[in-house]
Amino acid sequence: MTDVKARRDAVFGAGSTLFYDEPVHIVRGEGVYLYAADGTRYLDMYNNVPSVGHCHPHVVEAVSKQIGTLNVHNRYLHEAILEYGERLLATHHDGLASVVFSCTGTEANEVALMMARAATGGQGIICTDAAYHGNSTEVRRLNHCRSSTGDVRSVPFPDGFRFDLDHPGQDPLTCYLDQVQAVIDGFRNDGVDFAGLLFCPLFANEGLPAIPDGFLPAVAELVRRSGGLFICDEVQAGLGRTGNWWGYEVQGFQPDIVSMGKPLGAGMPLAATAGRRDLVEHFRKTFRYFNTFAATPGQAAAGNAVLDVIEAENVLNQVTTVGQQLRDGLRPFMGRCEPMADVRGEGLFVSIEWVTDRRTRTPDAEGAIQVVEQLKARGFLTSNAGAYRNIIKLRPPLVFSEADAAQFLDAFEDVLDGLD
Repeated sequence: MTDVKARRDAVFGAGSTLFYDEPVHIVRGEGVYLYAADGTRYLDMYNNVPSVGHCHPHVVEAVSKQIGTLNVHNRYLHEAILEYGERLLATHHDGLASVVFSCTGTEANEVALMMARAATGGQGIICTDAAYHGNSTEVRRLNHCRSSTGDVRSVPFPDGFRFDLDHPGQDPLTCYLDQVQAVIDGFRNDGVDFAGLLFCPLFANEGLPAIPDGFLPAVAELVRRSGGLFICDEVQAGLGRTGNWWGYEVQGFQPDIVSMGKPLGAGMPLAATAGRRDLVEHFRKTFRYFNTFAATPGQAAAGNAVLDVIEAENVLNQVTTVGQQLRDGLRPFMGRCEPMADVRGEGLFVSIEWVTDRRTRTPDAEGAIQVVEQLKARGFLTSNAGAYRNIIKLRPPLVFSEADAAQFLDAFEDVLDGLD
């Protein structure tokens, strides 16, 4: 392990991110399991990249067959990518009629920003103050943004867990909507034309907070009334993660543009940005966008195979059932563990809020890390996340089963029994 870590530092340069005090050397994956070089088997509670499970046989066969036949850039006609585009769009609301393929969520969000700005003629973009949307020079401006000037500005994310402490006596829906309106007004007052807003519909990186009922539909109305477009980042929230196809369905609204990423290809680089046909065609005319490795036969094979599995294996219903089992099994532990202050989420996306004091709700990142390390020692891979890094984040592959959930709940109880 030490030799591999030293080689990694030499090749990558020291400082590249690794999980855990003692990093795990993974050599194989199958279904919801990952296997280490020393033979240890881990139940994967974190990775949404292998959306339908690590090395799903149908995905492996489809991609291998296509790569063995043809894989070329997208300036030739190929029917499989058209079939995939049609199938993907059919999972969305009717207003999303055309798609731009890319390889990463970062690229999908970059395309979405360009599309919104081209359509509106504006530059002003709103994000939250604790988001993560990608790593390009432009997109990373939206990550953990604290700006109230310029053409990218943030609003506080809707933190239902702490709202009454920070805003006693106020209505959360009114307060958070007023903050969005204030930023829109600020753009106008500063002579910055408004282009739109980019949110994850679950505020995944913010920690899956409790969102006031009706918040996102009301935000969408505010944005459109002000001449902007609502961009929905579905990279984490989408493709069945909530038990619905897309996170925006849970929130009860229809975005103008949707960005999608990692889960689409179950490990193959595949991302997409969908919008109205006129938005997509104006974007193409304006930017002449081209991506060598996007909209290829290989991407089509991966994307179609993932949709095949989700449909054939009734994955959406399973996600709903098992996700509820997981949350229902976790919540009783709050009564016996003071730092475990909240359990929330949708489908197979669960966050456990860890605090030092329930009265003050002070985030406890170190405590969350301790739980993550103890779970790893018992063969379950998770991570800490959220705006304060105090969220224990559970996001297993979509094929996670009731038996898998039961195993995890037993291990989690054992961890709690061993905590100081």
